[in-house]
Amino acid sequence: MDDDLFEFIDAASVAAPLPGVGEREPWRILVVDDDPDVHESTAYGLRGLDIEGRGLHLLHAHSGAEALATLRHEPEVAVILLDVVMETEHAGLATVSAIRDELGMANVRIILRTGQPGQAPEIDTIRRYDINDYKTKSELTRTKLYTALTTAIRSYDQLRRLDASRRGLEQIVAASNQFMAEPGLQSFAEGVITQIASLVGIEPEGLVCACTGNHLLDVGPHCVVIAAAGQLAYLMQRSISEIDDPHIVASLSRCLTERRNLLAERSVTLFFPGRDNGDFAAFVYAAAPLREVDMHLLQVFCTNIALCAANVDLVTRLRDYAFVDRMLGMPNRTAFIQHLDDAVKNDRMAGRAIGLMDVDQFAETNDMFGHVYGDLLLAAIARRLGAVQAGDGLLARVAGDTFGLFGLESVVNPEVLRAVFDQPFEIEGVQRPVSMCMGFVRCDETSGSGLELLKDASIAIKRAKEAGQGRSAYYSAEVGVSTRERTRLLHGLQRAFDHERLFVVYQPQVCLVSGKPIGVEALLRWRTEDGQFVPPDRFIPVAEQSGLIVAIGAWVLRTALHAMVRLRAEGGAPIRLAVNVSSVQFAQPQFLEMVDEALRDTGMPADSLELEITESVAVMGMERVADLLRQIKSRGIAVAIDDFGTGFSSLSYLDRLPADRLKIDRAFVMSLDSGRLGARIAEMIVPLGHQLGMKVLAEGVENETQAALLRNLGCDEAQGYLYAKPMLIEDLQTWLAERAGAFP
Repeated sequence: MDDDLFEFIDAASVAAPLPGVGEREPWRILVVDDDPDVHESTAYGLRGLDIEGRGLHLLHAHSGAEALATLRHEPEVAVILLDVVMETEHAGLATVSAIRDELGMANVRIILRTGQPGQAPEIDTIRRYDINDYKTKSELTRTKLYTALTTAIRSYDQLRRLDASRRGLEQIVAASNQFMAEPGLQSFAEGVITQIASLVGIEPEGLVCACTGNHLLDVGPHCVVIAAAGQLAYLMQRSISEIDDPHIVASLSRCLTERRNLLAERSVTLFFPGRDNGDFAAFVYAAAPLREVDMHLLQVFCTNIALCAANVDLVTRLRDYAFVDRMLGMPNRTAFIQHLDDAVKNDRMAGRAIGLMDVDQFAETNDMFGHVYGDLLLAAIARRLGAVQAGDGLLARVAGDTFGLFGLESVVNPEVLRAVFDQPFEIEGVQRPVSMCMGFVRCDETSGSGLELLKDASIAIKRAKEAGQGRSAYYSAEVGVSTRERTRLLHGLQRAFDHERLFVVYQPQVCLVSGKPIGVEALLRWRTEDGQFVPPDRFIPVAEQSGLIVAIGAWVLRTALHAMVRLRAEGGAPIRLAVNVSSVQFAQPQFLEMVDEALRDTGMPADSLELEITESVAVMGMERVADLLRQIKSRGIAVAIDDFGTGFSSLSYLDRLPADRLKIDRAFVMSLDSGRLGARIAEMIVPLGHQLGMKVLAEGVENETQAALLRNLGCDEAQGYLYAKPMLIEDLQTWLAERAGAFP
């Protein structure tokens, strides 16, 4: 088995000190992670290993609080392997802060671990908390974990040994923090010179050379001075072969070739290994021979700075990942927002606009031609947009197939940008016309942060998409208010669902001829914290658009079924329960499974349940809808077509749906006794439903005149305020009991 691969085992097997390593106490390693698998894999990866002739004793904590409690009674911990995200997003960093500030543990080495690069700490965070290393969990193979621990333990051990030299050690830690805060390799290199000089009490007279991987063959032309100070500043950007001081040339060449530190009587040359043999070396003149303690301090310094050098490169790469789209090599959404923030801060918004451009039917293009073709198309679009001269603006890829452009409004507008796409793109030898939906924000007409402005542009492009392909729209304050109101409503609905402020009421359905109760319809209601009711026609569409209706609908079904079972158990008559099903719910692959589970868990007979669907389910495709309805009916569940006449109203569609009941929308019922348009439609629906073998139920019956007209038309059933308003289950039980004796 590959030693670098992890396998999960019982962590207890390495929790105790390992035998066979002599009488020296093992190094104590604290593993802090909320994932038990990480503890097990770390234990396995370190099983049987020793470092510097001492075994490893693992301590385990599963949260930041548990880690701090462990450290209070286990002060001699050498290294902490700490997860970035645990019980909260910032739990790891908060724990580091407590270790350094509250517990005062400056020597313990801390290696942050995270499951994804996006959780990497910012540079100022690394500086503030004295984080010694950062690794993604995926890159910590057994060998790399051992290497990281070895480096960290050596550093810890040396720090302990040199506690007597407190000033030097504090400078080492401070140097590590300072280097990690520097924005690039050159600043890092300049800091190396300063810190070496400060550490051993000499003037900062020296230089730093960086090398490419080819320097192992020939140092001279492949190593260049990237930082220089004092009288050597003139050597900046020269190769080693161009330096006119033989002692410097010999020291640097030998240091880089032999890959080790050189401590001469009047100089020190330190070697720092880099990634892919991209090593560098620092040369500093010394006015007097170095003391032994100074040499020890420099060794410690090298150990720490080697880690810092790697992390400077890591943080630089992570910053690139954070701000650059890897596929197209252009600014990404984060960079776009930052550029907008800078423009707002520096008052550069006048006369400018923000445009978002989304490729029409890009998903279909990917499905038809493949992702490679789609990537080539995006790259071609990026090149063409990149040629647009928009002043001191910025082009970015802000989403999968969406580009953002900030610049002069005279350029960032529908007319100019539409012309960019007049000519087709040639992809793999094929001419491909492309249309784009575009959303724009005039910066003179709005304000806010970069993120807020991007959200405004997103609102505009959403309106453009609603209008059809190749359309464009501008953001306005009115549009923003409407959109944000829907967003607030959605957030309120989510909170109401989470805090049980939604509830179900039941409206009776009766036989039109006898008046006997034959069923109830379950209806959803929302009462806010201040006791106000939000109308269903306001919050149901928001729930459907957001997808929240799936969870809410499942809850309504289960709640209503439980209520009906309790009603029957207390002596109530077995009546039909009708539950509305949104087209969004109906389209879910697990819909039938959800219904089956609800019936099974509640014990409600399937033949007492009726699912009400609207004509909007036709967008799923007739074959799919008809097949799903047949599966529903095969279980004994009835199907009703709700709000008939307000949607597609296709007779061929209706004829193909295996439904049991047709419900006349209340708008047509209201027109029966008012002489308004729509009365004739109601008169036609009743015989149509009967002809198709369905019962017909009228909704919204409010007076006896309407009821009489419906009876004369042959309508079978009704519901409405004439019979009962929607009521809580307790009131329904009373209502049914009052009528129980009237209908044998």
